[in-house]
Amino acid sequence: MAKDFKRPQKLAVISDLNMTPLIDLAFSLLIIFMITTPVIEQYNRIDLPEQPSSETQPPPEVEDKFITIDSEGVYHWGNDPIGKTQLGLQLDEIMQAEGEQPTIHIRGDRNLLWQQIIDVINMLKERNLTKLSLDTKAN
Repeated sequence: MAKDFKRPQKLAVISDLNMTPLIDLAFSLLIIFMITTPVIEQYNRIDLPEQPSSETQPPPEVEDKFITIDSEGVYHWGNDPIGKTQLGLQLDEIMQAEGEQPTIHIRGDRNLLWQQIIDVINMLKERNLTKLSLDTKAN
């Protein structure tokens, strides 16, 4: 016997609510809010007050410091050779100096053991000197 897939009454009301359009609407609104919220937060327009001053402050002059380690493992502060303990004293002076701390450039010979460079970096970290540059040769 064949199954009959017809509704028993032709005029019976379907009482099920179709959720697909509602879910599509919810996802569309979610995407719209996800896109527009960062844009709205990013462009808060405010009218800042003006400063009636013709004088501009010059940037503070901070001289960069250079630590060089040559192929024999000799430390140099600028152009002057220096021992490891004197290097620590120089870094202590920089740490205690007032104002902005300088950028300290570390330049090591290509054939140098990395441990000597790491030792200098550790000396800087102990003194909380965070402006550091490891210099290399440009090609």
